[in-house]
Amino acid sequence: MSSHTTITTDRETKEISHADLKPLFETADILLGGIQSLNDDIQHVSSELLHHENSIRYLSDGLSKMKIAIEETHSSIDAQTVNQQIFEESINSLQQQLDDLKNISTDGTLIWRIANVQKKMIDAECERQTSIYSPVFYSSPNGYKMRLRLYLAGDGNARRTHMSLFFVLMRGEYDSVLQFPFSYKVTFCLFDQTSQQQHIIDSFRPDVKSSSFQRPRSDMNIASGIPKFVPLTMIQQDSNLYVRDDIMFIKAIVDFDELPKSLVPYKLSLNPGLPILIQQEWIRRESEKRAQEKLVNTTETSTCSNQNVRTEVNDNHDEQIMQ
Repeated sequence: MSSHTTITTDRETKEISHADLKPLFETADILLGGIQSLNDDIQHVSSELLHHENSIRYLSDGLSKMKIAIEETHSSIDAQTVNQQIFEESINSLQQQLDDLKNISTDGTLIWRIANVQKKMIDAECERQTSIYSPVFYSSPNGYKMRLRLYLAGDGNARRTHMSLFFVLMRGEYDSVLQFPFSYKVTFCLFDQTSQQQHIIDSFRPDVKSSSFQRPRSDMNIASGIPKFVPLTMIQQDSNLYVRDDIMFIKAIVDFDELPKSLVPYKLSLNPGLPILIQQEWIRRESEKRAQEKLVNTTETSTCSNQNVRTEVNDNHDEQIMQ
């Protein structure tokens, strides 16, 4: 009886224990399922994270490449802008050359029209472009090739005080049959653009020992001329006589016929629009007129002197008779 009771009690205990553990097992199963689900989620999240990291890396690489491409595009645009500026400058230069070719002088004179004077002076003062060149001109169709070089803010010791103007002998097509060194007087004239005709005129004779006047071996010889041609104060004043509508005119004359110095102002006062032959004829007439006037004055002076001598002789003779 006792043994039976014990067995029954053990069975009941086991049944009770199994009954108590069942919820635990179920909970454990749920937890295990949750853990598995979490592991699955973790793996999924890790996979997504790896995907996003790859995407970010890809985007970062793409952004870097895009940044490089943008920088290259900017560089290309800058280069194109510079090229366009160079192209425009080349076009302007070619246009200027074409204009110069249309108006080439072949008589040893040049009238140089300089536009945008104010801008060119600013460029010269800040040393952006210290000098400018005139169009080419010739002494004759088969003669010396020449041009002028102008420093609007001065050159050397004349810097910022005077306008410097120089003559440039260039290598020409006929140099082998021309005489060197170049020895002809050169005259510069800054035109007064009003009716007052207070032109600024200066001349120089070449130093035949200077390399500037030997036969050119390069495109241009070293410029030579008048460093202190015009005080800057004369052309910087408002309403000055020499710059009108931001335009200035300079004339150069190579004196091949040894024009007397006294006739140079007269020659420069002639209307530049007159044909050269007419100008030369007027200069010839003026020269003859002055020579005639000089002869008349000399004759009158001689006559007066002779009369004075005769008067003195007569006076002396009268004095002797009275004595």
